[in-house]
Amino acid sequence: MARIGHSELDVFPIGLGGNVFGFTADRDTSFHILDAWVAGGANFIDTSDSYSAWVPGNHGGESETIIGEWLAARPGTRDRVVIATKVAQHPEHRGLAPDNIRAAITASLSRLGTDHIDLYYAHEDDPSVPLADVVSTFGSLVTEGVVRAVAVSNFSAERIEEWVRIADGGPGAPVAIQPHYNLVHRDEVETSIIPVAQRHGLSLVPYFGLAKGFLTGKYRSAEVPAGASPRAAGAVAYATPQGLGLLDVLDGVAEVHGVSLATVALAWLRHRPTVVAPLASASRVAQVADLLAAGRLELTQAEVEALAHAGR
Repeated sequence: MARIGHSELDVFPIGLGGNVFGFTADRDTSFHILDAWVAGGANFIDTSDSYSAWVPGNHGGESETIIGEWLAARPGTRDRVVIATKVAQHPEHRGLAPDNIRAAITASLSRLGTDHIDLYYAHEDDPSVPLADVVSTFGSLVTEGVVRAVAVSNFSAERIEEWVRIADGGPGAPVAIQPHYNLVHRDEVETSIIPVAQRHGLSLVPYFGLAKGFLTGKYRSAEVPAGASPRAAGAVAYATPQGLGLLDVLDGVAEVHGVSLATVALAWLRHRPTVVAPLASASRVAQVADLLAAGRLELTQAEVEALAHAGR
């Protein structure tokens, strides 16, 4: 297990992304994925109140609802898992105004069927609200026991620094940052976000750890395959000569260890400074094994460096 920042949260070093629940994984499939995740020794589940509002007919909160129903159907499981969710992007609860945060977390708690959130993120910045008010509200939720630890996602380095300064070590101080970070999307995180995390003892929980599926090796052409996942268009955008060269290096490392490319790509992220648990989702139960393996695979320094060089 790995400790998130200066919190008391110990997590498996890969987080299961809940963005597919109610999207590419229906309720029953989601239950099977969650069962396999916990049975495999993992405990970290990441979602948001906005997942999956982008699906026609959905309203947001579908992922939380599925996770809540799964917890209700598995007595005793809540104490074995660490649940992260977020506020700011739900269609009915946009932004970080204090009243909105409180309304949003009340709705999230109801959908999840729990009395607390282990890790609560500001899903994106909201410049229209004084940051001091946001920090104060998050801190109050911690003091009240509704939230165990605070985090930020999609914030600039400057705004993270400002949040840390305002919180001044109090209950609203963040313990984690969730940025878009993977082998093919690195520069901003490595030059600005990681240094902030290092200065303040914060942990990174990167999303899009598999570059929308590109780093699984399934997409080696700029054309979207027939019958591909709805996210495939984003994946094939990385099928450049440089990206395909990176896949060749991933192929070699994966073959040495007898694992999938996805496992290697996520393990590489685990080896980066301040990263505690990259996020990845599974739309099928068969994909869970690769994620579990990524939490246990140890790469050599030479492999880490070769992958880093290939990703440039």
